[in-house]
Amino acid sequence: MKITVLTAFPDAIKNYLGMSVLGRAVASGKLDVEVADLRAFAQGSYRQIDDCSFGGGGMVLMPEPIARAIESLSGEGTKPFVVCPSPQGARLCQELVEDLFGRERLLILCGHYEGVDERVAEKYVDLEISLGDFVLTGGELPALAIIDAVSRLIPGVVGRISAVKEDSFYSGMLDTPHYTRPAVWRGIGVPEVLLSGNAKAVEKWRRNEAAKRTVERRPDLLSRAGIIPWLDKGAYVMEVHHPVLDKDGEKSTTAITGMDLHDIARACRTYGIKKYLLVTPLAQQRAIAKRIASHWTEGWGALHNPDRSEAFKTLKIFASVQKALAWTAEREKTEPYKIATTAKARAGARHWLSVKREILERRAAPVFIFGTGWGLHGDIMQMADAVMSPIEGGADGWNHLSVRSAVSITLDRFFGRR
Repeated sequence: MKITVLTAFPDAIKNYLGMSVLGRAVASGKLDVEVADLRAFAQGSYRQIDDCSFGGGGMVLMPEPIARAIESLSGEGTKPFVVCPSPQGARLCQELVEDLFGRERLLILCGHYEGVDERVAEKYVDLEISLGDFVLTGGELPALAIIDAVSRLIPGVVGRISAVKEDSFYSGMLDTPHYTRPAVWRGIGVPEVLLSGNAKAVEKWRRNEAAKRTVERRPDLLSRAGIIPWLDKGAYVMEVHHPVLDKDGEKSTTAITGMDLHDIARACRTYGIKKYLLVTPLAQQRAIAKRIASHWTEGWGALHNPDRSEAFKTLKIFASVQKALAWTAEREKTEPYKIATTAKARAGARHWLSVKREILERRAAPVFIFGTGWGLHGDIMQMADAVMSPIEGGADGWNHLSVRSAVSITLDRFFGRR
């Protein structure tokens, strides 16, 4: 990509671009940055680029020099994506940085004083970007921040791409703590695991510390983070056909459906779920589920659609919730963290972000329990470690999602990447 910076203070940009990581990237040709002086596009002996704001309030960059500059710098070929730093813009975040990185050409217009004339902003600017809820005297510092953040994603600018992926926000979490020599500084030692030489132990420690730090310092980030990589144990989905409620609120048993099996299995495979636990006490129903699964994992379906085969390999069938939980506990060598779901408001139910934090803090294997029919029976609710508040739409409170839809929404909240 090519980045052009249009500014009244070109030396401020050029000096920073000549140093450290960015300086090496520019020198090697990995980073292509053009710095244009806005005054070069102004007219008159004074090369005036600003004037008083109509109605009072300070100086504003004039529209004509900016228009000439953007039109001249755009040239022929791909039109640049024009960004203007502004306290009124969209907040800069990692997702936005990655979106900017995907642009072939980027032009950053640096405002000053009260900013740029609104007419030129409306005509030429594609996106206004803010570093936060504060005001700076000009757009040069934000421009440098944008260039620095975007350039880290260019292969070769930072030595190891893994270092970029481990940074704060890239994966939704904060970064892990870092230490260097000496091993003991003023009586404070480095964590022993980092000196052990055990790569797996170090990786686990870093993963746990990143999760701990995010929960303690920036729990708001959890809504954007898929937490599978930070779990010591596997995550599970359980679809329950007994005991569930019928329309009259009585204990009941429901029938399995092929559509649920297909869609929930695919969702589980997509989001990295260890096993999709299907619970029905009816032997005939279990036989049907096994026959469907075997068609896709062993029969003609496995050859015809390998992806579906892989999804169905997550399925495991049980006669009761208790047996499914006992099997999970044996597999994970710990009691699972049982999360019941409901479509109805329930006293004591917890928001999904609260449950997400709890999973990270407990370091246990989460089992998300979904009921069919009219929802899970009270017996299951009572054995749950947490009951999650219902999925809500933005309309009038109507809530009657299929179980497969509820599973997909839930898994995306907990394990989807941003």
